[in-house]
Amino acid sequence: MGYLVSILYIVAFAMFIYGLSGLTGPKTAVRGNYIAAVGMLIAVVAVLIDVRDTDNWGLIVGGLLVGVVLGVPPALRTKMTAMPQLVALFNGVGGGTVALIAWAEFLDSDGFTTLADVPTAPVVVGSLFAAIVGSVSFWGSLVAFSKLQELLNKNLEKKFVAGAKAFQLANIVLAIVSIAIAVYIGVNADPANNPTSALWIAVLLVVAGLMGLFVVLPIGGADMPVVISLLNALTGLSAAAAGLALNNQAMIVAGMIVGASGTILTNLMAKAMNRSIPAIVFGSFGGDDAGAGAASATGGTVKATSASDAAIQMAYANQVIVVPGYGLAVAQAQHAVKEMASMLEERGVEVKYAIHPVAGRMPGHMNVLLAEADVEYDAMKEMDDINGEFSRTDVAIVIGANDVTNPAARNDPSSPIHGMPILNVDQARSVIVLKRSMSSGYAGIDNPLFFADTTSMLFGDAKKMVSEVTEELKAL
Repeated sequence: MGYLVSILYIVAFAMFIYGLSGLTGPKTAVRGNYIAAVGMLIAVVAVLIDVRDTDNWGLIVGGLLVGVVLGVPPALRTKMTAMPQLVALFNGVGGGTVALIAWAEFLDSDGFTTLADVPTAPVVVGSLFAAIVGSVSFWGSLVAFSKLQELLNKNLEKKFVAGAKAFQLANIVLAIVSIAIAVYIGVNADPANNPTSALWIAVLLVVAGLMGLFVVLPIGGADMPVVISLLNALTGLSAAAAGLALNNQAMIVAGMIVGASGTILTNLMAKAMNRSIPAIVFGSFGGDDAGAGAASATGGTVKATSASDAAIQMAYANQVIVVPGYGLAVAQAQHAVKEMASMLEERGVEVKYAIHPVAGRMPGHMNVLLAEADVEYDAMKEMDDINGEFSRTDVAIVIGANDVTNPAARNDPSSPIHGMPILNVDQARSVIVLKRSMSSGYAGIDNPLFFADTTSMLFGDAKKMVSEVTEELKAL
């Protein structure tokens, strides 16, 4: 049986890696997800075989059923607009599970003093690391979920962001206290000592949980996609540490894969915003109301347009580039956009889609939405591939995007987003921006693009306005 378990683990690990490699492209992403999921199923089966002599089958089966009941329905019913929140919540559950495992290991071994035939150091270090990082990930992810789901009061959230420095000082104190408690528990993890009171591990989890809350509360909405990715990496690392404590190869390998991939993704997203990870974690960017007075701040005027004028502009263009943002996701306008693009293509207009790395609320958000509407993968262009096309484009139509099209990132050294790579929408011959209002994006700053001479604003719900443009195209 031992050999069978090892073989199953190897197969599972291979499927994890192969499935993850499929996520590098939209054409293979769905298949990659299925492969990785089957790999996890095989790993679970291996664990069940490994613990076949246990007397706790009722708890194991009950836990599996609870996991299926709580996991599958939300995944099936959650709309794509809320997928980032679901990712944050599921990620938090993983971190919380790891923290509970560390707590259970402490209690089961009487404060790590009754470990039999097991190397003490890996269990102690792995458990305490998992307790701290898992608790930080759990509570931090709950805050991220609350922010994305807009459960937090907006005024209260702004106060949290404004008080970033106070939270930073508190986190330094909490980190020192967490390490001190962990060291105290570790030093007393000796059979010759009296067992450490179970109160200490509970205090450790509470202190680490407060740190998780205080880390994410002052981070603004503009940085939330990066925070989710970072918390995902932390959950992976804590799972690997728990696997080390339990001597479970599946948890070690899967945790390291999640931790490594999450770290790489976090770094890539931070670079896409031209910001460092410490600046994101310890900053207070994206929480003010700088965009409230857009017209007065820029000194420009807005030119409104109609669905009819927009249709005429695009109908007689050679190339149109669609720039989707979170507003498209909120309005569920992807199918309407696909219909509009099909009408344009029937008239001989070439239509492409420009995808910024941090458009939406998580990486790949726009790709998935557009793929859901049967937009060809080849028509979706990454920022580096499409930016050179804007200067040769007749019309760029921006649907619900804001910060990722802001030319201040390129032209204004005083802008907080200066240096952030953006889509060169302002270089198109004509720009049509679909927005409900002149409100700012997550960064909370003005967008000079809206006041440019070549820009026209089409106000209203994205789905409704795109459908109106489509009807006008049919009438031409």
